[in-house]
Amino acid sequence: MEKCVREELSRRIVWEEMTIRCAVLGSPISHSLSPALHMRAYRELGIQGSYTAIDVPSGNLEKFISALDESWTGFSLTMPLKEEVLAIASDVSSLAQQTNSANTLIRNPRGWQAESTDVPGFVDALSAAGFAKFSTIAILGSGATARSAVAAFDNAGVAITVIHRSSQREPHMAAAAKKANLNFLPWGSKIPDGDLLINTTPSRVADVYASNIVAHGVFFEALYNPWPTKLLASWRQNGGESVDGLDLLVHQGLYQIELMTGQVIDHKSLWPILRLAGLEAMNK
Repeated sequence: MEKCVREELSRRIVWEEMTIRCAVLGSPISHSLSPALHMRAYRELGIQGSYTAIDVPSGNLEKFISALDESWTGFSLTMPLKEEVLAIASDVSSLAQQTNSANTLIRNPRGWQAESTDVPGFVDALSAAGFAKFSTIAILGSGATARSAVAAFDNAGVAITVIHRSSQREPHMAAAAKKANLNFLPWGSKIPDGDLLINTTPSRVADVYASNIVAHGVFFEALYNPWPTKLLASWRQNGGESVDGLDLLVHQGLYQIELMTGQVIDHKSLWPILRLAGLEAMNK
């Protein structure tokens, strides 16, 4: 017992002495809830640090990173930078390579390490809601978030149907699936019945499916703005079970916090606190 107390006190002292400087990058970025979540986590953990939102448009990430001083610890990345970041990172994790995207950039001795926390974020968000195993999955969209969803549920015997608008993205989507059976349908196709439906498309793109959606299995809405999306609202009105984009933001953010602080944190106890912080920020 005394050993556990000493270890906890030692960990607390290290955290209290730690000062980190982080931000979320993307464009547009003013709607991001990440600053509210990360700053709340710092307060809960006793970590000294700052986390802000910085607008970095497409094509400007390399210039932004090259102008930084050494006070910066790491960054969260959102649209449209998840693919662009791979070209400037000195190290790219295996998950980021598999999905050809990264949502996290951490300073290391060689430069910057690109990581993907979206992949475990998908798994943990569903698991926390009581959903664990899926054999038939449909995904709307084929961008960076969609590839993370594919990698998250890439298991033998799993059938994944991707409904999207750009056939040029199919090779990268296929590369994200090493074990699952992947097939594609053109945008506007009927959504097949399955265990899990995931929407990864930008705001309001999937609204066309809202008027005739049939709630079957679990719906995972990756967006949290607008709140709720038209498709998520329709799904819930039809009595379907769902997980929303705020949960994805929280669970992937917990892994980012570990990467940015270098500390292991208790996800189970912290995620409901951060979800509440997100809801409070949305209602301001």
